[in-house]
Amino acid sequence: MHLLTLFFGTVLLHKAYTLTCYECPMGSRGTCTDTQKECPAQCAAIRVTSYAGGSKLVDAHMKSCAAALECGEGSINFGVAKTVITSKCCHSNLCNTQPVPEPSRFSPNGRKCFQCDGQTCTATLNCEGNEDHCISTTVKVGGTKSTVKGCASKMVCSNTAAAELKDTVGGDFSCCEGDYCNSASSTSAGLLLLVTPLISLVMFS
Repeated sequence: MHLLTLFFGTVLLHKAYTLTCYECPMGSRGTCTDTQKECPAQCAAIRVTSYAGGSKLVDAHMKSCAAALECGEGSINFGVAKTVITSKCCHSNLCNTQPVPEPSRFSPNGRKCFQCDGQTCTATLNCEGNEDHCISTTVKVGGTKSTVKGCASKMVCSNTAAAELKDTVGGDFSCCEGDYCNSASSTSAGLLLLVTPLISLVMFS
């Protein structure tokens, strides 16, 4: 009897705490309300915006499920290139209908990290907005590995986001807290290698 009660209780609780959300792949256009999926916690509309040299390179939208740490706004900033991930979460069936607005305008927040400039990673990058971590990652492009460094938000450095970035970039990835904690080792990263991991974040889900 107890086993039967436990079984039905588990099934009913699962149904009670499962939401139906809209699901659209990254890069979708329009309202994108054709596909639905079951989500365990909350729905989300997500926007990924990438900039390089002051110009917007990518502005992509998607809809899906989201964990608590994936809600809000976070960024990863390598100086010449930056990506902002904005997630608007909600907690009712099919609530993720509206697109996410433009990301915030960021101002320097006083934190400082190393960034790569030419052949070395000794240049200072002034972190912006909620970028409260320094980041160091190895980028693999065409069989060549190079290191890139910069600033990142806590959301980007969370376990879920870090795993996504590591899989996408195909290299090592680490975050740390404290000014200049991402060390100043040399590298051979060029502009293309700095931009590549940011564009790759369009695959973030």
